[in-house]
Amino acid sequence: MFHATVNVINHSNNPLPEYATSGSSGMDIRAYLEAPLEIQPLERVLVPTGLFIELPQGTEVQIRPRSGLAIKQGITCLNSPGTIDADYRGEIKVILINLSNTLQIISSGDRIAQMVFQQVSAIEWNPVLSINETQRGSGGFGHTGKQ
Repeated sequence: MFHATVNVINHSNNPLPEYATSGSSGMDIRAYLEAPLEIQPLERVLVPTGLFIELPQGTEVQIRPRSGLAIKQGITCLNSPGTIDADYRGEIKVILINLSNTLQIISSGDRIAQMVFQQVSAIEWNPVLSINETQRGSGGFGHTGKQ
């Protein structure tokens, strides 16, 4: 497992994100709100966390939905996974959408998403006139048919 030390500023009164178990790949992050936030059905909102991070070069953070929030309340993350680049220094905010048919409420301190740290690779393009063929070829969406 890759380990890194990440500088963090926490403007919220929430604890820093942490791994729930030794096998967890993501850390839950919490809403940092002045008042409870009502999310109407199909409404999307940008939720602040009060967290600011300084990622090492060659890494990113992916913001992903929490499965419990999705199944129990119908709330998930848009632009998922959201990417936080190593050179971003602003507050981490999470785009949530209410996919249920009822009003949902998010309160300060609620776990709203999870963050997963990843190493990334930079590439260089090599312009060519052809690329190698594979068994799949150009088969795209649904190319294997209905099983």
